[in-house]
Amino acid sequence: MASTFFTWLRSPAAREYFFSTHFWGPVANWGLPLAALADLRKDEEVISGTMTSALACYSMVFMRFAWRVQPRNYLLFACHATNATAQSVQDIRFVRYWYLGGREDKLGVTGQVGDKVEQNIGQAKGKVTAAVEAVKDKTK
Repeated sequence: MASTFFTWLRSPAAREYFFSTHFWGPVANWGLPLAALADLRKDEEVISGTMTSALACYSMVFMRFAWRVQPRNYLLFACHATNATAQSVQDIRFVRYWYLGGREDKLGVTGQVGDKVEQNIGQAKGKVTAAVEAVKDKTK
C-alpha cells in the first residue's frame, strides 16, 4: 500500500494534482474550519448567529459541489464537512444561549428578577399617576 502511494507520488499525475486548484483550493480553504474549531472554546456571547448560519449553509452547498465535480474532490469535501459540522455546533450553542435560557443560567438570573421588575413598574405607575393628578389639581 505504501509503496503504491510513493510510486504515485513520483508520477506526473501526482505533480499535476499538487499543482492544480483541486489541491491548493481546499488547502487554502482549511482556514475556515480551523477557525470554527478554535471558536468552539469562545464565549457564546460573541457568536454571530447570522454569520454562523451563512457559513454552515455555504459549506453544505460546497460539500455537494465537491462531491458532484469530476473528478471528485475529497479534500474539498472533507474541508467543508468539517466546517459545516463546526458551524452547526456553533449554531446550536447560539440558540441555546440566546433563546433557550443559557444566558440566564450563566448569569444566575431567576424569576425573582422578573418579580422585582414588575414591582418597580407598579411603583413607577403609581408615581406617574400621582404626578398627573397633582398637575390636574393645580390647573383647576
